[in-house]
Amino acid sequence: MILQVSVRGNLQALRVFGRQLVRCGSSSAPLGRTELDDGAVTAHPLFSRSTIGSFFQEQPLLRNPFTQDALLQGYLRRHLPVQEVEAELRVFGERVVREIDALGRECEQNPPRLQQYEAWGRRTDRIVTCPAWTRMKHISAQEGMVAAGYERRFGEWSRVYQMSKLYLYAPSAGLYSCPLAMTDGAAKVIESLGMPAREAFERLTSRDEKRFWTSGQWMTERRGGSDVASGTETVAWRQEDGQFRLHGFKWFTSATDADFTLTLARIADSNGHTIPGSRGLSLFCAEVWGSDGRTNGIEIQRLKDKLGTRQMPTAELLLDGMQAQLLSEEGRGVASIANMLTLTRIHNTVSAVAAMRRIVQLSREYSTKRSVFGKLLKDHPLHIQTLTRLEVETRAAFLMMMEVCRLLGREETGVASERETHLLRLLTPVVKLYTGKQAVAVVSEGLECFGGQGYIEDTGLPAMLRDAQVLSIWEGTTNVLSLDVLRSVSKSSGLVLQAFFSDVEERLRSAGPALVPAVESLSSSLSALAKFIQKAAAQNPAILELAARDLAYSLARVYMGVLLVDHASWEGASDTDVYAA
Repeated sequence: MILQVSVRGNLQALRVFGRQLVRCGSSSAPLGRTELDDGAVTAHPLFSRSTIGSFFQEQPLLRNPFTQDALLQGYLRRHLPVQEVEAELRVFGERVVREIDALGRECEQNPPRLQQYEAWGRRTDRIVTCPAWTRMKHISAQEGMVAAGYERRFGEWSRVYQMSKLYLYAPSAGLYSCPLAMTDGAAKVIESLGMPAREAFERLTSRDEKRFWTSGQWMTERRGGSDVASGTETVAWRQEDGQFRLHGFKWFTSATDADFTLTLARIADSNGHTIPGSRGLSLFCAEVWGSDGRTNGIEIQRLKDKLGTRQMPTAELLLDGMQAQLLSEEGRGVASIANMLTLTRIHNTVSAVAAMRRIVQLSREYSTKRSVFGKLLKDHPLHIQTLTRLEVETRAAFLMMMEVCRLLGREETGVASERETHLLRLLTPVVKLYTGKQAVAVVSEGLECFGGQGYIEDTGLPAMLRDAQVLSIWEGTTNVLSLDVLRSVSKSSGLVLQAFFSDVEERLRSAGPALVPAVESLSSSLSALAKFIQKAAAQNPAILELAARDLAYSLARVYMGVLLVDHASWEGASDTDVYAA
């Protein structure tokens, strides 16, 4: 049955329903009372839509990362007390805040895309990146992010200067630090091989943004990762002009929009036969793009869909006759990339330590603004304890990173002692594998310092954790590098370990009296480590392989502790340096 009711009856029914809602507490907003013309009472929110309360969380501000980093300043005053260095890094730190950080965020929000075909069907294989990515390339050239390592303005300390700058840059770089690492690695290989591609080297190390090239490293194929000896299927066919044409499939290529690349391939003889294993691998270089703007015999199959590092194009490539130049001696490809791996692993370490420092800086700054339970976070002892532990982890990682950079600089300028050369060989995989894991733990803990905001994409904080996760994978996973530590021990007949122990003991002997507890703890750890190595080697060398990861971690922790003590023993050390040690 249809009920016919008047308009007045409908209004009265709505009023009754409204009173029932009030009595039932169905409204989620604070309610006031309004008396209607006929004497009835209804409810309305105390706040209108335009009023949502007066409290807003204050975001942490990025301040000059150089002036905010007392340890970096102290390290440079101790080892590289050149006024020019401090002035340049201070100015660069301002540029990071003023310009670079926003560009990095733009790269995160506008990831690359693949345009395989143009509107009329022609294949283009074009990777479209945002303007901020291009701007990062120009800034990298202007600031000499690669060039600084080869100009040698500061002699044996040039690498320390360069990596200090990259350390300030990396957390704001929108992952442009990755193509810079590969560019630096390519330049290092060309230099170490006697400049077989001089023009490419000059472009890779140029400060002229119009001439500057970035490089890729296309080593990984479908059989996977670090095992290039059995995993490389790409074939190089010799041409009459002495050049080569490469055919193969590259499963994982980072910074695929680079201008230049290095890659491994097997040279085929006249019958099409190749040599298996590492003996058959040679190193090649090639320009990625032709003069007509098209790719050099390359088809981009797809861009990789990654957990993090979304700012940077990573792709699967089909090499279909890519014209390339032989860089290494035939069959010496793997040996030729050893210097490159040292350098790219150091770059990986710099990115890891820089991520730790950035999250600690932001967390510390936020603690002076965020008030909970009646006081600022900085006034909660438990919160300060958490920040202190993150600070100590970051300091230890920083000092080990800088020590490896120092050793690299001394080796490159020909002043490294035999002990320092052995230390560089041992510590490079150790510092890379440990800081890669350390960065994930520190950044993850750091996100908690922001509460729920640490999980919100708009803040830009979650990207730091996603991007950190790759640092334990790139340039060798933790297990691969742990085995590389054992390989360095074996190939040097134990000399790398001898260098390690003698260096640690020497540093501990020079420690100040305030550091006796730390010295005693480290001495005990060092003794236990030596006994374990001797026992394992005597009983069954296979035990060392099973314990390779724990051995590498122990080497890292002992050496980081020793470097904290060593820095705190410096006459210019602060109370904070002593406390951290």
